[in-house]
Amino acid sequence: VSCSLSDSCQALQRRGIILCSYGVTSPSAVFGRPGRLRNRRHFQRGLVPMKWLKKCLETAPTPVWRDDLQNHTFLHTVYCQDGSPSMGLSEAYDEDQLFFFDFSQNTRVPRLPEFADWAQEQGDAPAILFDKAFCEMMIQQIGPQLDGKIPVSRGFPIAEVFTLKPLEFGKPNTLVCFVSNLFPPMLTVNWQHHSVPVEGSGPTFVSAVDGLSFQAFSYLNITPESSDIFSCIVTHEIDRYTAIAYWVPQNALPSDLLEDVLCGVAFGLGVLGIIVGIVLIIYFRKPCSG
Repeated sequence: VSCSLSDSCQALQRRGIILCSYGVTSPSAVFGRPGRLRNRRHFQRGLVPMKWLKKCLETAPTPVWRDDLQNHTFLHTVYCQDGSPSMGLSEAYDEDQLFFFDFSQNTRVPRLPEFADWAQEQGDAPAILFDKAFCEMMIQQIGPQLDGKIPVSRGFPIAEVFTLKPLEFGKPNTLVCFVSNLFPPMLTVNWQHHSVPVEGSGPTFVSAVDGLSFQAFSYLNITPESSDIFSCIVTHEIDRYTAIAYWVPQNALPSDLLEDVLCGVAFGLGVLGIIVGIVLIIYFRKPCSG
């Protein structure tokens, strides 16, 4: 089943968003405001009633399009579900998450510190609270009527682990557990070191990607050693499916001591090569005896 809502067309256009479309699946409801900047006008008519589309065309000022514009996507996604987390909102640009919304504090939380100033913008807080109430209403009133009548979507999560910075033994670094192919967005992420649970991992950031599937990131601060074995354990709460990704040190950068030793050896070989070269030049410049 699907429905459509529309924000202020001018407000959407200022944010580079042309179309509002909302899709609903049971037992989870997921709806977002995807939009693409193109070098021509682009409208999708699948879910939008024609009277809303006509109104949007009449009220929105005519944009100026340039041939050198590239395609980019801003995705504002709200979801609610009969599980944990029960409510979520994420905003991403070209599938890179910018913010998530903390509904307990009614505020945006930036994924990166550089976006902290933008997170203070609360002008659309009433619209977000409306989306929250609307999504919960869909789950409570429409969800039971659709139970067993539409196919249930599932995505088996795929996990992989990598370091945030180039690997150097003995220097602080961050492990990143990236989870893809996630739907619905119900998951728990746990870290282990040599099969022993590790505390102190950061929050799990969940964001939508094109097609309204989801991806997630979990972070763990470490000081890597050559004998380390870390594992990221992702459990999909909807069916208890578990994906495990392991990380062991590979292709580490040389330590400072090893760098100094290699640099000294290289310098010594260079000096030796210069001396041998000078000796050979002098030897071959001698005149041949009778």
